[in-house]
Amino acid sequence: MSEADLRLGFVYSMSRRNEALRLLAEGHTLSQASRLTGISRAAIRDWAAHPGSARGGSSCPRCDLVDLDAEAYSALLGFYLGDGCISRAPRYFALRVSCDLKYPRIIDDVAECIGAVHRTGTIHRVSAEGCLVIQSHWQHWPCVLPQHGPGRKHERRIVLHGWQRDIVTAHPAAFLRGLFHSDGCRANNWTSKVIAGELKRYDYPRWQFTNVSTDNQELCCWALDLVEVPWRQSNRKTISVSTRAGVARLDELIGLKQ
Repeated sequence: MSEADLRLGFVYSMSRRNEALRLLAEGHTLSQASRLTGISRAAIRDWAAHPGSARGGSSCPRCDLVDLDAEAYSALLGFYLGDGCISRAPRYFALRVSCDLKYPRIIDDVAECIGAVHRTGTIHRVSAEGCLVIQSHWQHWPCVLPQHGPGRKHERRIVLHGWQRDIVTAHPAAFLRGLFHSDGCRANNWTSKVIAGELKRYDYPRWQFTNVSTDNQELCCWALDLVEVPWRQSNRKTISVSTRAGVARLDELIGLKQ
């Protein structure tokens, strides 16, 4: 969350927002309401000037304690950490997830996950160079995806909140689907061995998750451990699943990229 966003109060709960507005309605000044609630004057001023923006057009699973589709959220979190970003607009935040045009089922999966989390929102499919961007506008995207912040994800710490870790622990396969179907690939590898004096070639598939963020790599490894899929660090930015049993297990859990 950027410093400007924090000043505008996008991480405050709805009950605290309502309390601040109630104080204003009772005749308190901005400064008094700020001191009594601990909320910045800028945030309270913004809510008072744009009363409809406090709810962002729909209930927020975090601010308003609305039920959250945990499995869809776990997958969306993976897609966001892989190929997603959140940007600020004057009256909302825009969540964008870039998708490879080669995989129409993944495009549909991303759209369905966004729709399951933001149930009343409109999903936009925006063509971009070499990809399709799935986009959704909502005031509460930083509430449900608090890893949002200034700069690129690999240039800042990515740490899950306790409630997010609980969701991923309950739905690790969905989280891994989001990670591997955004920043991963399933490729064929090969090696050669001398058997009985003869050089033979062996081909085998493997999954790879490639991400510059070491925090995202650690989250991927943690989720793989949850489902007991063996992994190894191939290089500084790649996590590989190479054993026959591990690849078969991951195929079963997340499906092929299509």
